[in-house]
Amino acid sequence: MYRIFQVDAFTSELFGGNPAAVVPLESWLTDEMMQLIARENNLSETAFFVPSDKPDTYHIRWFTPTTEVQLCGHATLASAHVVFNLLKTNVSEKISFQSRSGWLHVQRDNDWLTLDFPSDLLQPIEMPAALHEGFNILPTMVLLGREDYLCIYDSQAEVLALQPDFRTLSTVPARGFICTAPGEQSDFVSRCFYPAYGIDEDPATGSAHTTLTPYWAGILGKTTLSAIQVSERLGFLLCTLAGDRVLISGQAVLYMEGKIAAN
Repeated sequence: MYRIFQVDAFTSELFGGNPAAVVPLESWLTDEMMQLIARENNLSETAFFVPSDKPDTYHIRWFTPTTEVQLCGHATLASAHVVFNLLKTNVSEKISFQSRSGWLHVQRDNDWLTLDFPSDLLQPIEMPAALHEGFNILPTMVLLGREDYLCIYDSQAEVLALQPDFRTLSTVPARGFICTAPGEQSDFVSRCFYPAYGIDEDPATGSAHTTLTPYWAGILGKTTLSAIQVSERLGFLLCTLAGDRVLISGQAVLYMEGKIAAN
């Protein structure tokens, strides 16, 4: 049996933010077993991590119900919450995860956790034809990052009014679509859609803010920004551009703890 935790990330309240499953391991399971567990959990992400040979360091991997991903913010935040609050009583104020996207560091400051992630690089592109069919409201500009399209809108109201055609969007060769606009109660807002990865709308997406933060830092002329992911569950983040890194701060709440009855 393996321990499993479900944590709501980027929220201070239960049933908000983005739920992630976290499975601490002593050694890796097979890829097939981890994918089966993620599919059974049926959450946007399930994180698995194992300890490394150095104190307060771990190796981490993330799976959606259909595939493994290169980077996930909310499940990393959830994993750090589990390490800091549920697994160890003698942990330092900083832990590190080795991942397919390099080293990811997490700093604790009371009940706030700050992720230290690599910043995305953006390039303007022509709007893919599928977006004309995939979105009921077209963005004013589209940029391409490492994995996602960044779709720029004029207002928070437009982002809230989006009704994507997920079947059409799933045909575009990208991880997904980050739709963003200036915020009314924050510097910017966003919604994130990943139908090709089995996630129509992700409630609070840490990795998307490695794309959003450098864009809005350039537009607004400041390096620390408040962000709200305006999904039904809402996600609240504080983002800082620090050179080629993005610091993403949020809170997390434990929802459930249990055991997986698998060998």
